[in-house]
Amino acid sequence: MSALLINPTDADAIVPSVQKANEAGIPVFTVDRAANGGTIVSHIASDNVAGGAMAGEFLCEALEEAGKVVELEGIAGSSAARDRGQGFNDYMSNECSGVEIVAKQTANFDRAEGLTVFEDILQAQPEIDGTFAHNDEMILGAIQAAEAAERADAIIFVGFDATDDAVQAVRDGKLAATIAQQPALMGELGVEFAVRHLNGEQVEVYIPVDLSLVTTETVQ
Repeated sequence: MSALLINPTDADAIVPSVQKANEAGIPVFTVDRAANGGTIVSHIASDNVAGGAMAGEFLCEALEEAGKVVELEGIAGSSAARDRGQGFNDYMSNECSGVEIVAKQTANFDRAEGLTVFEDILQAQPEIDGTFAHNDEMILGAIQAAEAAERADAIIFVGFDATDDAVQAVRDGKLAATIAQQPALMGELGVEFAVRHLNGEQVEVYIPVDLSLVTTETVQ
């Protein structure tokens, strides 16, 4: 192969594979999620730290800077979960001290796990004003759990990715907001920069892809 594009599930576990590609002289590019080692020519991704902060800012304003919040985390070890969580928690601690994060648990970016994890959290936490999940699958599962417990109307839900189901949930008024990525553009840029590199061009180490906030006001 002339080049290798990787979207790692685990930023640490992928390192030996990246190193083997390095040893073979194959240029490696990461898309959406980063690798924690080896030599990468370019990383093409959203600024997930900024996206987490964007979610935190929206939730803080929606709660008028006071309340109890739950965070559903993605796959442990993935750069997306780490960075989205960092952006969200940094914003909350620095800019929204009146909001308390009362529960934080992984649901592995999975809708079914989001549902079961949030069922347990609902039983443990009698008061929840807002919930942020590191992706839309988990937040949609959490909404299902809250609806079954007849508590959905009291909770402001915020997701990340702007999947089709999540955008529809925003239209339906079930999901307050989601952070929109551009995955098709990430893939396109991954190929584009790999080709540029193979043609001898100098390419950037990090190629950022813009994010935007999808709410009931902006969903159309």
